[in-house]
Parts: sequence; C-alpha cells; structure tokens
Amino acid sequence: MRDRTLRPARRWLLCALLAVAAMYASPAPGASYTERVKETVLRNGLKLILLEDHKAPVVVFQIYYRVGSRNEALGHTGLSHILEHVMFKGTPTVAPEEYSKIIQRNGGRTNAWTTQDSTTYFASLASDRVGVVIDLEADRMTNLKLTDEVFLPERSVIMEERRLRVDNNPSDALFEQLASTAYAAHTYQFPVIGWMSDIGQATVGDALQHYRTYYIPNNAFIVVVGDFDTTALIKQITDAFGDTPIGPPPPAVRAVEPVQHGERRVELRREAQLPYVAMAYHVPNLNSPAAAALEVLGAILSGGESARLHRELVYRQRLAREAGASYDYTSIDPGLFTAYAQPLPGQSEAAVEAALTRELERAAAEPPTAHELEKAKNGIEADFIFGQDSLFYQAMLLGEYEVASGWRRIDEYLPAVRAVTAADVLRVAQAYLRPTNRTTAVLIPDPPVSGPSAPQAHPHGAIN
Repeated sequence: MRDRTLRPARRWLLCALLAVAAMYASPAPGASYTERVKETVLRNGLKLILLEDHKAPVVVFQIYYRVGSRNEALGHTGLSHILEHVMFKGTPTVAPEEYSKIIQRNGGRTNAWTTQDSTTYFASLASDRVGVVIDLEADRMTNLKLTDEVFLPERSVIMEERRLRVDNNPSDALFEQLASTAYAAHTYQFPVIGWMSDIGQATVGDALQHYRTYYIPNNAFIVVVGDFDTTALIKQITDAFGDTPIGPPPPAVRAVEPVQHGERRVELRREAQLPYVAMAYHVPNLNSPAAAALEVLGAILSGGESARLHRELVYRQRLAREAGASYDYTSIDPGLFTAYAQPLPGQSEAAVEAALTRELERAAAEPPTAHELEKAKNGIEADFIFGQDSLFYQAMLLGEYEVASGWRRIDEYLPAVRAVTAADVLRVAQAYLRPTNRTTAVLIPDPPVSGPSAPQAHPHGAIN
C-alpha cells in the first residue's frame, strides 16, 4: 500500500483496509473510547494510546508520525511519501527490506501509508510477538541508514509509481488538478506522492533532513489495539523507546487558506474513453459545529445507491456510470467537500456537470425529507458501530482522530450526528455549496494514441 496520495481519500482508505481489518475482528464493545483507552506519555514526548481487547490473540500496532504533504514546500513535495518508502531500507542492524521479512517470519503482516497530515506504519501479528515490531520500530526511529545505493533505485520506483498511478490515470490526475486549483495558499494543494519534478530531484540529504526533523518521539504516537496487558505493554514500549532522544519541535504549518470569492475551473485533457467531472467546496473540519451536518449531507448525497446522486444521475436520468460525494471530516485543517460523476458512454461531460450542479443546488434550496435524514444518520451510525468489530479499524480510528484533534473526540461523533436536523443540513448546504466557493475540474478525453484505453473509475482519487 505504502501511500494515500490524493483527495478526497480518508473514507476511501478505511474502505481499502477493511479487508485487512476483517482478519482481526472482535465484537463491538458498548463502552466509550474514553472509558476503554489508556493514554500515557513517555518522558521524551512519545504518546501511547492503548486499547485492550481480548477477543482474539492478536495485536494491531501502529506508529504515526505527524508529517505529510501538509508539512512540505514547493520544490520538496513528496518527501514524506519518499521517506515512507525508504524507511524499509534498513538500519545498521536490520538489512534493507528485512523489516517486512522479519514480521512475516513471525506470522504477521506490515505496511504503511502516507496522507496529507501524517505517515503511518503498522503491523498486525499474534499478541505474543508484539515485542518484535516494538523493537524494529524503535530501531528505525533513530537508526535509519540511507545511501545513494539504496535511495536512488527507490526514487526511480516512486517516479514509476507516480507515472503509473497518476500521470497515466486520467481520473486520479483530475483529482490532483482539482486540489491544486481549489487551494491557493494552503499546502493541501500538494499531491502526497509529490510532483514528478520534485521526486526526480530529491536527494539522500533531503530525505535524511526530513527524517531528522520529523521522526522524533515528540512528533509521534503509538496506537496498539488487541490482546495485551496494558501495564506490561507500557513497560515493554518504554524499555524500547524511552531512551530515544527528544528532538526540536518541527516547524509549524502556518498556511491558512483564504476565503474563495469566485468559482475556479480547470480542464484536463488526457487520453481516456470517458470524461469525468468533479467539484470541490471549501468546508470546515470536525472542529466546527457544522461538521456533523456536513457529514450527514454527504450521506444524503452519496450514502449508497438510493442516495440522491446515484439515484438521480445513474438510475433515473441514466447520465452517469457513477456519482458520489466525499467530505474531509478529520483533516487537521479545513478541507473539501467533493462531488463527482463520470458520464456513461455517449453522454457529455456538460450534461453530467449540469445534472450534478442541479443536485447540489437542490441540496441548498430545500431540506432533506424525514426519510432521507433518518436513512443517512442510520447509515453513518451502522458503519461506525460495525467498524468496531475490527481491531484494525479501531486502531485507525484512534490514530486518525489523534492526528486531527485528539482521539477522545471519537466519542463526540455519533451524538453530534444523531443531533443533526433537516434545518442543519439545509443551513450548511446553503453556507458552503455556493458557486463562489466552488472549484470544478473536468476531464476531457483525447482519442487514444495507440490501442484502447480502459475507462478510469477512481472517484476518491487515492493511490494504494
């Protein structure tokens, strides 16, 4: 997996990892996270977020570094994702790529991902083997060994990854253009994978500087969920990480996106069989009272095949092969509410854009019906509660909220959603789904240069 590079992607990442999560499942508990989770902070600033669950002899270990494309600069984009890759290139005591082999020999599985806000490494393995991943992560937090011999080939791999997954993927390229146009001042405009020119000129020195700046215990936290004794695990982690030296606080991200005062538009011409249309609106995140209503609005528009966008554009009007919406609920800084649709063969991008616009205007003109509101809220609650069956999902949830605003905020989520009224949904739609707050991106297909090109359908613009 090793990365998640474009917006809107948070909800996609949860879905993409549910196959892994389902392997480490346990019944959903009734108590709140605040009641069940133990938090402690080591002397060097490393935070531990621990949740015991003894339904299966399995542990999910995740370590988060508070660094992503949000922390990068022009000319140096993609460094967080590059570092994620090269973190598997070894230390003085662990050979390149040996990390993953050690986890596999101990019956576990491991991988990593990078987002705009953080970089995460995980391992899922039998509970009696948790010490293996603890020691490996403590080692590479301070002892990463990089040379041109291992760095330059990996850089070429990442360039090819970008070429395959973005440059040659019209819909993902479109979402990349959407974000870079929607944001004028904030670093959320940068693709997580980085611009190709920046990847190509990145050096070992750049990667090591990024590593020394951000891979420090006071800029990291560990989430462990599963079958363990909390007191014993705290000692185990303290023994491994406790002597890791604290580092200077990383540079703060000062960028603030100004209010948008006019519609923006970008067109992308690529070899493709079908067009694609995407629209993005600037919206607040979970720190705003409007967040829960925006979450419900997203479910009303895109919560399954009976939701408005699919029902109208795909089923009734037969204009689109897919249509949906996404909302950045747990981004550190205010994010985007995105709607998208891909026309059916024979339908134009203009017709689909007009239909998509009508549905968004309708959302801002009339409140949802009582049935729509109840269905959306029930769907959100069901997804959240059933997700608790998975140890992996619970760990991801704790990590995602901790990055954004603190893991205790999880317990506020369902009460806030349940309290949303139809008037609340209408109010946020009117406040944010305005033409002057909109950025529209349209993919216009160029004919194939040689051979057929398969239709691209990646509505969430994510790379895995």
